[in-house]
Amino acid sequence: MKARQCKHNSRNMKRSADSEGEKRRKRRKLLQELGDQKIPFLGPSDRGFQQLWDSSYSGLVLRRSCSLPAELHSRVQAAFLTLRSKGCLLRDLVRVRDRDVFTAVSRALLGEPGHTYRYLDTRLFAIPWHSEETEVKGQNCCDPDLRAACKALWELNTFFCSDVSQLKEGDRLTQCAKGEVEVKQGEEGDTESKHSEESKNSEGGDSESRQSEEGDTESKHSEEWDIESKHSEEGCSGSKQEGEWETESKHSGEEGESSQVKPSETSVASGSEHSEGKCSGWPSKIISGTETESVGLGAQEKSVVHLKHSLSGYETEDKEEKESGQGCSQPSPPQVCTGPVKFNVTLLNYMDPAAMSQLKEEPYFGMGKMAVGWHHDENLITHSPVAVYSYTCHDDKGESSEGGSGEKACWRIGLKVAWDIHTPGLMLPLESGDCYYMRDDLNSTHQHCVLAGDTARFSSTHRVAECSSGTLTYIQSRCQEALSNLHTDPETGSHSLLTLLPTTLQNCEEIHNEVEFEWLRQYWFQGQRYARFCSWWTRPMEQLEKDWRLMETMTMLFLTTVEEEDQAAEGRREMAETLLSALTDRHQQRQTWRDRCHSNLAQTLPPEEAPVDRPFWGVDDPSMPLPFDLADIINRVESLLWRM
Repeated sequence: MKARQCKHNSRNMKRSADSEGEKRRKRRKLLQELGDQKIPFLGPSDRGFQQLWDSSYSGLVLRRSCSLPAELHSRVQAAFLTLRSKGCLLRDLVRVRDRDVFTAVSRALLGEPGHTYRYLDTRLFAIPWHSEETEVKGQNCCDPDLRAACKALWELNTFFCSDVSQLKEGDRLTQCAKGEVEVKQGEEGDTESKHSEESKNSEGGDSESRQSEEGDTESKHSEEWDIESKHSEEGCSGSKQEGEWETESKHSGEEGESSQVKPSETSVASGSEHSEGKCSGWPSKIISGTETESVGLGAQEKSVVHLKHSLSGYETEDKEEKESGQGCSQPSPPQVCTGPVKFNVTLLNYMDPAAMSQLKEEPYFGMGKMAVGWHHDENLITHSPVAVYSYTCHDDKGESSEGGSGEKACWRIGLKVAWDIHTPGLMLPLESGDCYYMRDDLNSTHQHCVLAGDTARFSSTHRVAECSSGTLTYIQSRCQEALSNLHTDPETGSHSLLTLLPTTLQNCEEIHNEVEFEWLRQYWFQGQRYARFCSWWTRPMEQLEKDWRLMETMTMLFLTTVEEEDQAAEGRREMAETLLSALTDRHQQRQTWRDRCHSNLAQTLPPEEAPVDRPFWGVDDPSMPLPFDLADIINRVESLLWRM
């Protein structure tokens, strides 16, 4: 059964790769069909904004900064600055289309003790938040300042859990006080003419988000600009990093692939003063206008809407992929969020646009510069909400950007219905301290992006991560399962296998690979860097290494059994095939990780952050009890099978 499942997964991976290539070609064609046009979007001062929010984005809820306790703001914002000052916020080296790229944002993961969060083939190991409710083993794993910072973010998490659970259907905007500000009706005047002018201003030169990714036109590490919706995590669509890739004007967008279409000087990308990102203090209560017509569709409605039918097939493909479990490390039935909300991790993000050499333009609506491209948040429990706290500051001391001299462009979030160019997008400005929730199925049916302001920004993005195979408890139980087949003689210390059933041996080898590549390799690649700040994971990972060594012993016992001549031919062949499959996979993955650790990109990191290629993985470690060459063993097993 296990072998059949392995082959089934391999076929699914091949089909998935073929499907992705086909979708890239179709997306490119669609962008070419769009040509110089932009899809409309609405901001808070646009006529029909509330109508659009209620009808197409009802899962989005905004909580204004002034509706949160002042003390909570103070503790959370101080926590952000503490984490930054201690150097805990670091750029991740993630894997996109068989290449390593840096995330544009710096980040850290906090959460329940022993939890991890996996995205873009990267596993983040959570710094535990030191809550009053959770007894964390090794309370001294962090210094007092870091513990206080983690606890503040746990308090924010507790607030979000309670607040999201209390929301009623139809809640969309929490106010500071009833009737505090009314809508400025004058702002709803001639929006369409304003949109046309602002579209020109926001587009600038060649839009880097709609440029080619294939052939000779592909630039080095262009994937940093080209995360598709299946690679759904924030931060890989930021700026060009110095020396990382060429400054060609041919990079693909997140969802739409290549299109060498020049930006239109006359496109009707909809938006108000907020589409330029100016924080002018939009009303705390949005009153719907009488018009139900979407602003900005106008003359281009016919030419844009006819493409909607073409997109319907993609939406079906996207749903089918999710249901089939494509991209999951452990195929399993999807969990659905029920009962009270319990966020188990938060992914902290930090970006200072002033430090970025260049940010890409939002390609479809003309919303402006993007800090984070269009994406779904991934690896979450189905229909679970996401809660985000946003904090902006303009100097190293963390002083708020509010009240500064001159008008600053504020940060905004953009939302769009996935695979739909008919429904206008939504753009929501964020003041420092504002929070927003994406609830129900909004994250799965819509995509969102983050549009950069002029000042540095922190965010804390709270999630109900799907952790069925992502906790320390889980992997420890897997180790126990594998090692239960190993007998150790109490007198001599010699080892033997308890059962030689092929299914049991295969399961042990699969666990062996999972421990090495999903945990140890991931930890030493970039998880180890957090040991400077927090020692919580140190002992558990040392124990996993010990368990891994015992599994290496089991592999050698397995090999010895296969090579014994007195074994029944049929049983030997099945065992040999099982062993060969596991070892071939292990050999390929080890080489991939060695290459990643020694890549030019990895070598640009400072020593304290650089990936570690642990010496016990090689054959030249004299302390290792069974140093063997996988390539040699694979040859031995292949030769054995050939003779059978």
